[in-house]
Amino acid sequence: MELTNRTILITGGASGIGFALAKQLVANGNKVIVCGRS
Repeated sequence: MELTNRTILITGGASGIGFALAKQLVANGNKVIVCGRS
């Protein structure tokens, strides 16, 4: 699956795996929306 130049919503992205995933997706040129409890 091609994951560049997309808008991606990540739930649970405040820490851990979700946070690391968000950082990697941004580094690959995506727009990332992160939702979390904190």
